[in-house]
Amino acid sequence: MTAVDTGLLSGEELRNQVLKGFSRKQKLAFAVPGMILLYLVYVFFAFDIPGIAARARLDNAAILVSDFWSHKTHVTRDNRNNEVTISIEGETKGRYPEGMLPDWVMMESGVTRIDLDQGHVVVFDDDGARYTVPGYGVIDIAPEAGGLNLSVPDGEMPDWISASRTRVSVTTPQGRFSYTRNRTEVFRYQAGWELFFFTLDSPFYGKSAVELVRLATVGERLDPALPNFFAMVRDFWTNAMWRHGDVAWALFETILMAFLGTMGAALIALPLAFLAAGNFTPSRPILFLLRRLFDFLRGVDGLIWTIILSRAFGPGPMTGALAILLTDTGTFGKTFSEALENIDGKQVEGVQSTGASPIQQARFGVIPQVTPVLLSQVLYFLESNTRSATVIGAIVGGGIGLLLTQAIATQKDWEEVSYYIILIILMVMAMDTLSGWLRSRLIGRTS
Repeated sequence: MTAVDTGLLSGEELRNQVLKGFSRKQKLAFAVPGMILLYLVYVFFAFDIPGIAARARLDNAAILVSDFWSHKTHVTRDNRNNEVTISIEGETKGRYPEGMLPDWVMMESGVTRIDLDQGHVVVFDDDGARYTVPGYGVIDIAPEAGGLNLSVPDGEMPDWISASRTRVSVTTPQGRFSYTRNRTEVFRYQAGWELFFFTLDSPFYGKSAVELVRLATVGERLDPALPNFFAMVRDFWTNAMWRHGDVAWALFETILMAFLGTMGAALIALPLAFLAAGNFTPSRPILFLLRRLFDFLRGVDGLIWTIILSRAFGPGPMTGALAILLTDTGTFGKTFSEALENIDGKQVEGVQSTGASPIQQARFGVIPQVTPVLLSQVLYFLESNTRSATVIGAIVGGGIGLLLTQAIATQKDWEEVSYYIILIILMVMAMDTLSGWLRSRLIGRTS
């Protein structure tokens, strides 16, 4: 008697009977989620997700994000000569000139009082420094032989105070404070990109928008050599902190790298594409060699070409343009030749029947057919290479990419990093809009 006769099925037979009731799509619907789950489990352990979570410093990330849209002002006292300086981001270019102070700093008779808002007040003088923290009390620091004498309320030391015999640091939401025998320094964070339009030495600094409009139109000249409007443009363009003139030139270099590389590659690839197209090449060996050349050029990443060319020709925007040119020549050669192989031969035969030469056949029978495809590809790569030129410029020392990497490397002025990133995004958006407009004018809308 068999298992079927008794009405009992083995495990394998039962599985087969169940699966017979499902279609191919239903089986696939069961299998795909299981494969995805298995892959996610692999990623979880392969990329050490628990370790990454344990090492995460969200507080540092929060500080970094806040630095993108805020600036800090340094108030520094040299305890050796009692000299106090106030500067934006701690830079000499952003130092307040003598007689000019922010409204939250008071200096009188050797005593400096800093109001950090929300009741946080720092006072330092020849006797040391005192930091008043609401809800906690006064942190008193005084120099003594061999180190510093720190006094805190009730002798309690919270984790936002770091102290040793030679240094005391206090970090609160209102700012940071540090004290050593040689230097006392307070950092106050404030929202906004300070000195973005005019530096402290400009006569237009601190003026409201209404005042600036009045000065630009009917106000008395502040610079006898220039009308106020042109003086404003000059002070903005030559801003030593934000370097708007240098940034504009860097953007131009980035776009120029992308343009020269893309257009140069298109001009080189077009004639080579005819020799690499099976319906146009006069020789099979030539076709094979050109296609392998295109594979080689596009097979080597643009960044690799950038490194090789920078060693050969030195840094500079032209080196970046050559790197783009080499990579795109391989890509255009392949795509152009494929477009040529898919043309309608009847149009070429029609031109040929008139007695046209091979060049005339290509000009009037081939080019009109492939022009929309070729232009579309060239315009797309021009837009894409604008982004690539940013990274390439960081390697070859040109364009906005260089300024971006310099700002990141200093790890000081992160608001400049956000400024450059915003400009790069706007540049890419502008190139996308321009390429779309050119495509619609040169090719015609397809939708």
